[in-house]
Amino acid sequence: MRAALNIEARVIYEELYSVHGDQAPCLRTVELWCKRFREGQEELENEARLGRPITETTTENIEQVHLIIEDDPCITIEEVQDQTGLSYGTT
Repeated sequence: MRAALNIEARVIYEELYSVHGDQAPCLRTVELWCKRFREGQEELENEARLGRPITETTTENIEQVHLIIEDDPCITIEEVQDQTGLSYGTT
């Protein structure tokens, strides 16, 4: 709301810091919020994005990889990826 009043990001940051101390978002974050608001984004939540989920490390995926490796201890990472569809960093 403060950005709508054309209040500078630094002033908004200083107000947040005076109330929240070290728990306040950093100046760069406040600057990004102000920029996005000026560009028309009014929602606080991030917009949904296409692509892989942020994390693939789930109990189900871990169990699946364990079973594959138990079945074939010499399997390569690439083969595990092919069988599971998981990314290199996850496997």
